[in-house]
Amino acid sequence: MEETVNTRRSLMTGLGAAAAAAVLVPATAGAQTRASNFRPATHTQDNWMDELKGQHRIFIDSSTASGGAEAILYANNLYMASESGYSLKPADLAIIVCLRHFATPFAYNDAAWKKYGKAFANIMQFKDPKTGLPPSSNLMNSADYGFALPNLGVTLKSLIERGTRFAICDLATNVFAAQIAQDTGATKDSVYKELVASAIPNGHFVAAGVIAVTRAQEYDYSLLTAG
Repeated sequence: MEETVNTRRSLMTGLGAAAAAAVLVPATAGAQTRASNFRPATHTQDNWMDELKGQHRIFIDSSTASGGAEAILYANNLYMASESGYSLKPADLAIIVCLRHFATPFAYNDAAWKKYGKAFANIMQFKDPKTGLPPSSNLMNSADYGFALPNLGVTLKSLIERGTRFAICDLATNVFAAQIAQDTGATKDSVYKELVASAIPNGHFVAAGVIAVTRAQEYDYSLLTAG
């Protein structure tokens, strides 16, 4: 328990500091734009955001277990409301769901959850609502939980099929890999490579989720925060 608390504290301290810095970026950039026609620098690592097709660009940020599930629901709601209210198709929307901080493990497949679900759940403070135990699969892939989880049965698969992309926090992935390595005796590098290989379809690793949030604004994505 003490190790879990320390790991959560380390994750919150390290990533929290980055998040605090990120909050300042849009306001500063906005002020510079008004004062001197500021234009942000572009980086090849971010080009994928500009490659998404669609008439509307939306970036949904999440950093907690409940927030990650809500982000999945929100993406679904955007597709549904855009179709019913505007006669738009999924291809008309460029949606990126960011899974960072404690939401990051939802970007890993069922095999990773089967092997490391206990470690994920301990740090995320997330349990299977049916059993009260750490999940042995990625519950965001299941439509069987209904109102028991904040995604209300909306699955990752249903979003992937409509073209949703996922920004996966590499910084948090390293933190989870380090904790798993400590718990299992494996090397951090081997666990990290395993987690990267387990990424869900349409997943894209970003240096840090907080950076992806700010970069998305520079690529004209509307920001929606879940959680």
